[in-house]
Amino acid sequence: QVQLVESGGGLVQPGGSLRLSCTTSGFTFSSFLMSWYRQAPGKERELVASITPAGRYTNFADSVKGRFTISRDNAKNTVFLQMNSLKPDDTAVYLCNANQNVPRKYDYWGQGTQVTVSS
Repeated sequence: QVQLVESGGGLVQPGGSLRLSCTTSGFTFSSFLMSWYRQAPGKERELVASITPAGRYTNFADSVKGRFTISRDNAKNTVFLQMNSLKPDDTAVYLCNANQNVPRKYDYWGQGTQVTVSS
């Protein structure tokens, strides 16, 4: 069975840091684009960061650029999101996504982990 399990969320003060992990199984991790999305109550789901299958290229939302880093360990089938200088607007459920379009289309999601940034 395909599994994506996020961990590392929690409550942190503004300016603090968290590192999220997404551990996966049941698919060929090294062939997938991996992304982190987030969704806050009443807001649209937002793409936060993506990393290409071999980890060479990354992309970030403007709102997190310079503060967040995405990385992956293909030997451990795990993708990470390092979040620094956190702001209250970063509060959301963070979801891990695995996407492949070639040779066939797959799209897998984790259950999410809550990140709350508050004083």
